Amino acid sequence: MNHALHMQRKNQVHPMKTATLPSLRVAPELRRAAERVLAEGETLSQLIEHAVREEVGCREAQAEFLQRGLASRDAARETGVYVSAADVLNDLHTKLESARRRHAP
Repeated sequence: MNHALHMQRKNQVHPMKTATLPSLRVAPELRRAAERVLAEGETLSQLIEHAVREEVGCREAQAEFLQRGLASRDAARETGVYVSAADVLNDLHTKLESARRRHAP
């Protein structure tokens, strides 16, 4: 991780830490690998906390995505209105081309 990104993450404001996570036993190879990738001044505890935050965020996003998908499925069943995969792909292609034109040199 580059130094600027580490400092940005290090300076993020988090509520006072009053809870602990369970101890974690890992293979010696994993510990050595984790120590090798630490940024300057970063501790294993900071790396682990960051990894847990990232994973929690990913899992929350996945759960929300699934919730939206199931709600969409239920709405389609109730209304009988479905959108074909071809229509969805065409819309996505149009959006992608528009974004490419906006960001073209």
